[in-house]
Parts: sequence; C-alpha cells; structure tokens
Amino acid sequence: MPIVSQFYGIIIRIYFNDTEQHYLEHIHVQYNEFDAVYSIRNLTLLEGKLPQKQHKLVIAWMEIHKDELKALWNVSQNDGEIFKIDPLK
Repeated sequence: MPIVSQFYGIIIRIYFNDTEQHYLEHIHVQYNEFDAVYSIRNLTLLEGKLPQKQHKLVIAWMEIHKDELKALWNVSQNDGEIFKIDPLK
C-alpha cells in the first residue's frame, strides 16, 4: 500500500489490484485514527469518515489532481510503477 501523497497529517494511498470491495477507482485516506475511502471518479466518500476540515482538504486535493489520480489508478491496477502526486500546499 504505497503512499502517493501526504499533507497536513493526511496520508493518501492507492492499493495494487484493489477492485474487489469497491469496484471503481478509489483512494484510501488516513488521518490520525480516521480512515476513509474516496471515489476518484466523482470525489465522493465511499466508506469511513474524516473530520470535516480534512474531508474538505482531501476533496480540494482530489479536484486539483483528478487526472493524475485516474492515471495512477490505471497504473496501480496493471502492476505498473506507482508515482507520487504533489501534496496540497
């Protein structure tokens, strides 16, 4: 489970070959004791929860990097080389 970005204590991961549970493009997000899963396609929370402030930061970051996230998802599901995405600044 490689870390693809990290900012303000938020850790973003994409897992290899991770289509069994959610069946669509998604990322895993961790902040302190909170865990959440977000859809890349429509930027919605699929599972878990984050505090409101961190949720808004994740959505903003995803909007900025949506094309990169889609490309990274495709690479990760085809056993390609994972790349990092710039953090929110």
